[in-house]
Amino acid sequence: MAQKILIVDDSPTMLAAISRMVQAMKHTPLTAGSGEEAVEIFVREHPAFVLLDVNMPGINGYETAKRIRDASPADWVPIIFLSAGDYDQDLERAIESGGDDYLVKPVSPVVLSAKIRALQRLDGMRRNLRELSDELSSANRRLEQVSLLDGLTGIANRRHFDNFIAHQASDARRRREPFSLMLCDVDFFKPYNDTYGHLAGDECLRRIAGVLEGCCRRDTDLAARYGGEEFVLVLPDTPAAGAEVVAERARRDLAALAIPHAASPPFGVVTLSAGVSVFAPDTDREPQSLIARADQALYRAKETGRNRVVVAGPA
Repeated sequence: MAQKILIVDDSPTMLAAISRMVQAMKHTPLTAGSGEEAVEIFVREHPAFVLLDVNMPGINGYETAKRIRDASPADWVPIIFLSAGDYDQDLERAIESGGDDYLVKPVSPVVLSAKIRALQRLDGMRRNLRELSDELSSANRRLEQVSLLDGLTGIANRRHFDNFIAHQASDARRRREPFSLMLCDVDFFKPYNDTYGHLAGDECLRRIAGVLEGCCRRDTDLAARYGGEEFVLVLPDTPAAGAEVVAERARRDLAALAIPHAASPPFGVVTLSAGVSVFAPDTDREPQSLIARADQALYRAKETGRNRVVVAGPA
């Protein structure tokens, strides 16, 4: 594949000679007579290789290589130094300044062609490794996202909820702002499973999850499956009155779906009971107390007839 190769040398004769070699290799030569001009051409043309003379007026080849590397820190472009000197310290300095190889003038066309092909292979392997690394990173991100979702309902799972509420508690204490939690449970769900079967039960849980997710009107709200037929809503920056409104909306929206439930004599459709509690930054130290109060409120909702919302008192 033809590529652009930048040739940098203050000698017009050498520029012409190396340009002919590059053209014979079916590549496109770009020429610069100084380090300053080379950096400008590099930034503008994005060559695939740089053949760089060491001794030039103005900035020398070592400084030019450093500036080229600084101009493209995220990408690797092979730099081959060309010099009349054949000293170990020259080679060491070339590598330290960002070079990848070192050839002594006069340059042999065969050697130059071999060096370019070798660096092309290295560049190809590097690009393949980077692509594999990017694919692996993307797969890991997708895996992390999947690991935070409940496999049945598609909303957040218990692990995600535990991490999320711990962060919310820390943030609430720092900002001294409350947030609310709604813990809800499907009424008479075991009789529903016994009556309609587990496949219908799974579909029922998915529809309930959809209702709860629909109640999350802000990006900061979270609906999660707590376990079994229990679900939670976390509502940041929401006082008790606002959380009660959301909980009542969820209860009404589920009832409006009118999912038949013959084993729920009081209602005849699937319903839920909910307990709401508010995290108080001044008194709550950990989110466990918030969950415990919501659970107690949920218990009262069930004890007093189900299909209702009970708001827990302050801590």
